[in-house]
Amino acid sequence: MPNHLSIPFKKTYSCPILIATRDYIRNHTEDHPDAYIRDINQWKSLRDIGTGGVLHADRINFAMNYHAQLVFILAKLPPDINLEFSYAHAFASGPSSLPVTLRSIAFERASILFNLAALYSQLAASEDRSSQDGLKRASAYYQNAAGVLAFLSESALPKLGPFVDSENTPSDLTADFVKSLEWLMLAQAQECVWQRAVADHYKNSLIAKLAARVSSLYNTSLLSIRLAAADSRDALPPSWIPHLETKHYHFNAASQYRKGIDELEASRYGDEIQRLMIAEADAKKAFNIAKRAGVAQAVISDVKSLLDVVQKNLSRAERDNDLIYHQNVPAPSGIPAIQEVSMVQSIIPPGLRDLKSAIGNDSIIFGEMLGWGAREAINIYNDNKGNLLQEKIVEPAQNFNDEADKILQSLSLPSSLEALERPIGLPPSLLRKAEEIRLEQGPTKIDVYLDDVQRLSRHVLSILDEAMDILDSEASEDEAARRETPMNRPPSHEANQELVMKQQRYRTILTQAAESDELVRRKWEEWEDQVSELTRDEDELEALVPSSTISMSGKAVSTSQTQIHARTLRGLLESLDDVRRIRDDLVVRAQRRAESDDIRPKVLATAANFEHEKEMSAVTFEDVSDNELAKYDKFIQGLTEGQKKQEEILSSIKSTNDAFIQSRKQDPAIKDREQALQFLDLAYYHYREIIRNLDEGLKFYNDMAGILTNFKEACKIWSSARSREARLLYRDMASLSIRDNAFDESHDVPVSTTSPPRTGTRKQTGSIPTLSSADWEVQELAPPPTKRTEKTTKHR
Repeated sequence: MPNHLSIPFKKTYSCPILIATRDYIRNHTEDHPDAYIRDINQWKSLRDIGTGGVLHADRINFAMNYHAQLVFILAKLPPDINLEFSYAHAFASGPSSLPVTLRSIAFERASILFNLAALYSQLAASEDRSSQDGLKRASAYYQNAAGVLAFLSESALPKLGPFVDSENTPSDLTADFVKSLEWLMLAQAQECVWQRAVADHYKNSLIAKLAARVSSLYNTSLLSIRLAAADSRDALPPSWIPHLETKHYHFNAASQYRKGIDELEASRYGDEIQRLMIAEADAKKAFNIAKRAGVAQAVISDVKSLLDVVQKNLSRAERDNDLIYHQNVPAPSGIPAIQEVSMVQSIIPPGLRDLKSAIGNDSIIFGEMLGWGAREAINIYNDNKGNLLQEKIVEPAQNFNDEADKILQSLSLPSSLEALERPIGLPPSLLRKAEEIRLEQGPTKIDVYLDDVQRLSRHVLSILDEAMDILDSEASEDEAARRETPMNRPPSHEANQELVMKQQRYRTILTQAAESDELVRRKWEEWEDQVSELTRDEDELEALVPSSTISMSGKAVSTSQTQIHARTLRGLLESLDDVRRIRDDLVVRAQRRAESDDIRPKVLATAANFEHEKEMSAVTFEDVSDNELAKYDKFIQGLTEGQKKQEEILSSIKSTNDAFIQSRKQDPAIKDREQALQFLDLAYYHYREIIRNLDEGLKFYNDMAGILTNFKEACKIWSSARSREARLLYRDMASLSIRDNAFDESHDVPVSTTSPPRTGTRKQTGSIPTLSSADWEVQELAPPPTKRTEKTTKHR
């Protein structure tokens, strides 16, 4: 019967499930897409039949099956896999209404629930409510519709929030709008109960209480829709809100009328008259609203019938009281309020909570895939492990070694000691260092590294320039389009401001990196000749270092006291070498542990304790991650203990070296040998430092290339979206111009046919995201580390 409202389906459009899902699996998981081709096809088939749009009771199971599978899918994949779902507003009128498009599986799930509620409401409205069985089925369907809407509000809508913004919001999936529909479904379910009670001739007092609840539920629905956003209300049919108002007053009047009959039977004639007066006033309000707003004729007929009955009974009651009973008619506030009795509730269909029962014997889509939350937890753990290894173990160990090297260099150790211990020939430590540089072909290696760094620097800068060329091209197109057609959108220099600012930050980072490159290049130019000396063979290298066997006076090189201090120094240096070997061993062991460290089995074991439909995020596995990272505490503790021991040894070396210098004879030959050995030691030290700087530079530019490629792609997507929006605006303006011309002609030339009704308009919600949207986010790169002192400046 047409005196009830039903919820229309949200129309959907095709989406590239196969392409987007395969791309996501290929790019974000360790699996091959072909392993899940059956699951992807199953998803596509379920969507074709489970999205709604067909009025048949069999479609309930299809919709619940698809919803259950979506919940399982969301446990395996994040909501955004770059798969766009498009749905029109449920109450969209005319083909010109634009759909809302979101890259969110959560949006798909919410829309499926909405359409399931719509299906229940349409099944209820299609029932023959002239029979008791039809009334029972209609009431049950309405309560199921209300239950689905309640489930939508509590389970799906909160997860939709992160994917909508002010420019792209599905206004029929807002909390107030959905709640209004839920109250409407309950009101119509209660109305079916009231209708059964009237047909079965229940007591008037009970019928009055049932009608009062119907009126209250319609009013609650009315209040909720008035709290909803303006665009939500505007999308409703013009008669929707007046229908709710009419029903509210209608059933308040019906409640008072039935209670009036009860008052008559109890001989409370004055109360009867007052209730009939209230009923007459509310019935008149309902009739006037319905007539003025064009509410369905069936509703108008219902209200008119009630009004006629109420007015007839009011005339009879006033006449009888004036002639016979003479009871006082109380004020409206003087009669008791009618207690409401509710016989309906929001019944959530079992298949929405018991997901396995909803899918029956079907297999769970992506049931064998590792959940995205678990994958994210593994990735986060590996990142944290890498950062911990680098920041708490590798870098501190290198800093401790560098600190020891600086102190020893400032003390001219071990060259001064080796000059005394080995007055002729070369110290073994220097021979090892020279052999290392020869094997690595040191000067050639550095030249190649410098060329590679410069090439990569130009490459990443060209990527950034190409990204800006894309924005400049879009700005030129926008300017040209504005000259032809006025556009109600920000110009490019305002719209792309955040992208331009991000480009400026990237360019600043690259400028700082180029400055670091130049420092490294100048350092190599300064030390290239000295490092090249270390590539000579042993005989040539020995010729560069003067001997100090006998002083010019012919006396012995050292005194007994000097030898004592020399032996003490040698022992301390060997102890320092032991500390360094232990430290280096700790670093190697930590690196090996990190290479073999796999948290995946523990994450899988933890995930197995949850249900398949449980949507797990990386936070779920925080305890597992923390426990695994604790394995590296012993390495950090070992470095701390080694640092304390190193400080003690270096302190002893400084004091012993002072005594050693004081006791030594001031022989020029010894000094010349010390300086030559120290100079070669410094050359080796700077060689190793330059190699480290260049390794860091290569890694920096390779990482930056990936980041800027993503940034360039974001600029390309943004520019394409702007171009599509411009074409759409141009088409709309052209359509409007044609419509205006047709309107002008219709005033000039008489027409014999009636003009077609104007289609409803709707705010465009399919435009591009704002720049503050997460769609344009790319990974930020931290600035290069601060430089060290002038002699030990790192590359970045």
